[in-house]
Amino acid sequence: MSTSPMKKNSIIISILVLPLIVLLVTACSTTSALPDGEQLYTGLKGTKYQNYDDNDHFDTTKEEMDVVLATEPNGALFGSSSIRSPFPVGLWIWNAFSKDTTAFSRWMTRSFAKQPVLISTVNPLLHATVGENTLRKRGYFNGKITYETFPSDDFKKAKLQYTVDLGHLWTIDSMAYTNFPADADTLLRENMATAFVMKGDPFDVSRLENERQRVTDLFRDNGYYFYEKNNASFLADTVSVPGKVQMRLQLANGLNDSVMRKWYIGNITVNYKKSFMEKLTKSQKMRSYTINYNGDKVPLRTRALLNDLQIRPRQLYSHQRIESSQQKMNATGLYSMINFKLNPRHDSVFTTWVGDSLMKHVHRSDTLDVTIDCVFDKPYDFYIEAYGKGKTSGKFGPEAIIGFAKRNALRGGELLTVSLHGSYEWQTGHHGEGSASKINSYEYGAEASLKFPRIVNPFQVPLRKRIERMRKRGETFQTMSGRRRLFRRFYDTPTTTLKASTSIINRAEYFKRHIVSGELTYNWQTSAQSAFEFSPITLTYEYMTNATLQFAELVFKHPYLAASMSDKFIPKMSFSYSYHSPDNYRNPITWWTTVSESANLISLGYMIGGRKWTEEDKEMFKNPYAQFLKIETNFTKTWSIGEKSELAAHFGGGVIWAYGNSTYAPYTELFYVGGANSIRAFNVRAIGPGRYMSEDRSWSYVEQTGDMKLEANLEYRPHLFGSLYGAVFLDAGNVWTLHDEYVGELSDFKLKNFFRDLAIGTGIGLRYDLGYFILRLDWGIGLHVPYDTGRSGFYNVNKFADAQAFHLAVGLPF
Repeated sequence: MSTSPMKKNSIIISILVLPLIVLLVTACSTTSALPDGEQLYTGLKGTKYQNYDDNDHFDTTKEEMDVVLATEPNGALFGSSSIRSPFPVGLWIWNAFSKDTTAFSRWMTRSFAKQPVLISTVNPLLHATVGENTLRKRGYFNGKITYETFPSDDFKKAKLQYTVDLGHLWTIDSMAYTNFPADADTLLRENMATAFVMKGDPFDVSRLENERQRVTDLFRDNGYYFYEKNNASFLADTVSVPGKVQMRLQLANGLNDSVMRKWYIGNITVNYKKSFMEKLTKSQKMRSYTINYNGDKVPLRTRALLNDLQIRPRQLYSHQRIESSQQKMNATGLYSMINFKLNPRHDSVFTTWVGDSLMKHVHRSDTLDVTIDCVFDKPYDFYIEAYGKGKTSGKFGPEAIIGFAKRNALRGGELLTVSLHGSYEWQTGHHGEGSASKINSYEYGAEASLKFPRIVNPFQVPLRKRIERMRKRGETFQTMSGRRRLFRRFYDTPTTTLKASTSIINRAEYFKRHIVSGELTYNWQTSAQSAFEFSPITLTYEYMTNATLQFAELVFKHPYLAASMSDKFIPKMSFSYSYHSPDNYRNPITWWTTVSESANLISLGYMIGGRKWTEEDKEMFKNPYAQFLKIETNFTKTWSIGEKSELAAHFGGGVIWAYGNSTYAPYTELFYVGGANSIRAFNVRAIGPGRYMSEDRSWSYVEQTGDMKLEANLEYRPHLFGSLYGAVFLDAGNVWTLHDEYVGELSDFKLKNFFRDLAIGTGIGLRYDLGYFILRLDWGIGLHVPYDTGRSGFYNVNKFADAQAFHLAVGLPF
């Protein structure tokens, strides 16, 4: 008798589902496998705090206490100690299989089960004891912690709640530094503004340790090589002034005299190796420097080494300079290992005759010779990157990048990279360039760049010639000692990048376009907060090799596109500045601005040659060149609210003026809004320009751009629990054109229509902090659209589904 395929499938499904049903039935009780007399711990109730002053010190103490008292129950959500998942699968599996001794049950228990977290294993008394010790370290010497259990109805489950009575907060009455030599005492007094402990501050062990570390860093950055943190200790007097503490940091007695002696950098030896155990046979010496290596040439030019090396012979020892040197050398990517060794020179002894007596004298050394072992990393890298991407136009497809990199390409720390990239997209029913293939939109190209770890100025006089000129003028110089530097010192290693690229872009049913570009870019930082980027020349050549009838019809309706996407030569120059507040600021700001221009110097040359400034279609390399001025800026400020929550505000804007040789700006320079980092109720290029609405939403990316952009965002980011944060946001903005020819007055910017033209959206989101990056999910909901929907009033969205979008992204939006 045969069994039908449908009946066979039903039998198989029953075999697979039946054990799962049995498992769920037997495990529905999360306490079935508990030992007698035990209670399942189901989380913490909110901790109660009593007898405290609400200030920053209490907020910090409370945050630490929440960590000390926290214990995760079974099924904790995102590390929360109070919120559990309704599906503690690991606990269910433990209840179902832990008591069974079969091989399968042992495997299930070992692989998937989670042992119940019991009240007895939580040990609330131990947590309370540790918490009281923490309170004493924070200055709450009389703090007490009690706890209470809250059993469930069947007494097999219980929650915990702690009560923290902080009591009186002891503060610093005075702070003194004793037993230090005169020079060290003067150094301490000159730097009291940076002290972590001041009169009136709360007594806090962590602050005291920070102060002792500050003193250690201060000494070690000012020549005291042998000074260590344990050379001085704190003494506290809690009796003299009731409720207050008199503190002093006292230098230990009987220290070796080398500890409080200032030391200076001596000879510097650099060993260049390909492996740690390699024996070096060649050497090059110059003054106080020695470089050991193998091969025909020194692997790295001396100038490249000195650009990153922050120490010089006869310079006062500084631990910060040693660390900075190591960080800068590591940042080049040339080395797999760098090791600094400092070797103090021995004291020298000599004798002299004084009368009839032979006297012995000891010369105390103050010199540290430095040996730097540098092991080079692999000179070549090869990499392959693959992506899957989807666009708001409904197109999807893969993208791949194949790259090659060579370190130290010209023996000056340069990085040479060459890469090839390609991607394609498909969308059913579209046939690009008359092809029936569904893989009809594609892009491919190549890029090569050479990055120099320094400022490369082709007009700068070489160092050797500058030194010769100084000698002829009778001027002194000592570049090795650092007393006179012939180069500017930057906060970080500056870079110069030469780049060339080419791309071929095919857009189904529209066009095929070639882009060839090259650029020279300088990057440098003057401080930890300020960074600059200057591109004195960026050349881009864009030309259309094929266009469809459908694209011609689109251009006929929008003459603006005909000029923006016509063949163009773009000789551009740009300058960018970015600023970020110091890391210790509670309410930091971030600001960056870019100013760029194209072909103004070329047009000035044409004017000198007799051509008018306003004359259009002047050519360079047989192509009309674009002429414009572009400004773009973004500003973000965040305010800390409570312990971990914050409020963030962002404003961004930009404008591009085309003039002289151009009526319209190039398409690649135009602005757009929408997407995960913009107005999140709408997809990328789904809004604008102005009140214009694209007739074909799937191709809006071609035409929904503008010469001007304004955007504002406000976002509240509350801490929910564990590593999970929420978000409530409000976004507004749009793009506009500066020419009525685009779609008439609908797209043009007019101040009287400004608020009507804004696209406004709100929404909610979640942020999960994984430590090394933040995973973000946002749901944007449209409130107002600028185009005509047939509805009046502020909320003019026809359908709720018409103005909403989900965005999954990495990192914060601003």
